[in-house]
Amino acid sequence: MPQLSNKAIEMPASPIRKLVPFAEQAKKTGKIVYHLNIGQPDIATPESALNAIRNFDQKVIEYSHSAGFESYRIKLAATYQKNGIDVNTEDIIITTGGSEALVFALMATCNPNDEIIIPEPFYANYNGFAMMAGVKVVPVISSIESGFALPPIEEIERKITSKTKGIVICNPGNPTGYLYSLEELKQLAEIVKKHDIYLFADEVYREFCYDGASPHSVMNLEGISQNVVMIDSVSKRYSMCGARIGALISKNEGLISSVLKFGQARLSPPTIDQIAAEAALDTPDSYFEDVVAEYVERRNIMVDGLNSIDGVFCPKPRGAFYCIAKFPVDDAEKFCQWLLESFSYEGQTVMMAPANGFYASPGAGKQEARIAYVLNQEALKKAVICLREALKIYPGRI
Repeated sequence: MPQLSNKAIEMPASPIRKLVPFAEQAKKTGKIVYHLNIGQPDIATPESALNAIRNFDQKVIEYSHSAGFESYRIKLAATYQKNGIDVNTEDIIITTGGSEALVFALMATCNPNDEIIIPEPFYANYNGFAMMAGVKVVPVISSIESGFALPPIEEIERKITSKTKGIVICNPGNPTGYLYSLEELKQLAEIVKKHDIYLFADEVYREFCYDGASPHSVMNLEGISQNVVMIDSVSKRYSMCGARIGALISKNEGLISSVLKFGQARLSPPTIDQIAAEAALDTPDSYFEDVVAEYVERRNIMVDGLNSIDGVFCPKPRGAFYCIAKFPVDDAEKFCQWLLESFSYEGQTVMMAPANGFYASPGAGKQEARIAYVLNQEALKKAVICLREALKIYPGRI
């Protein structure tokens, strides 16, 4: 039998989806499974986007420009400017999801075996993107006790070597919901400028900030415009996860020109999805006000509920719609599987994502799980009850 590549063998499985077979089996037995494992919002997609799809009347679904439709890039740049982010049309390349944007960014800036530093826990697919680009992830751990704040800048700087090409952050963060302060971003800017490396910032959850907090885009950091790459996406902002449209944004003309070559190699981002994404830019501010208010309620139900369970600790996030909780169990992955295989409370159970898959450091996150509070409020209340009852009888409780 022909051999697989080392890359194929070493490519990590998604901790978000790896327990899906157990969830499917649980459903076959009649259990209701509350899916807290994946960031698939149940918020309605804006009507403007849906109507653009319904009203599509072209006779041919053509390729777009490899950088994305110009009309979309012009409108997107204007939207950024409206929100105080200094971006022009020529700074934007539309991609097939935010995932492709980060893969393109890594491939355009890194050579094989170069290194990127990432505060962990981090979005698990960053491991996969790095593997695809032949790049090594160098983690710097942030603690649940600090609410997953940026690790001390000295710890980050100690990780920098001659192979370091950049630092990757997600702000607000997946999987933690942590929102970096302006002071933390300025500290990163200083180290990026000092060592002349890149700062890759995944800002796809920018609209989801709570308790009066405001996001600060890396595009507005002074003195490092040539070092900054912003990643964006319509997936969560407009509840359009299936419309695979993202964007790579940078003031670095050489980088943009190089990324465009990767875009040309895959021809173009999806045509109809771009049409929907362009229409979604007409979404009124009231949509986001309502969505944020709803997520605050959901966050409070989930996080306050978790912290009311004996032995559970969960920092309250100020952004995105995720949290990480530490459970009084021997192994959170075993606990998550046990919930699906062996537990039910009134015919219900819960699916979470084991947090060890969001760390690169071996053994980290062993007692933690990531939770996406994307279900309706009543479902979240029932999920908390399930977890409370499960921990009463879980054989691996400590």
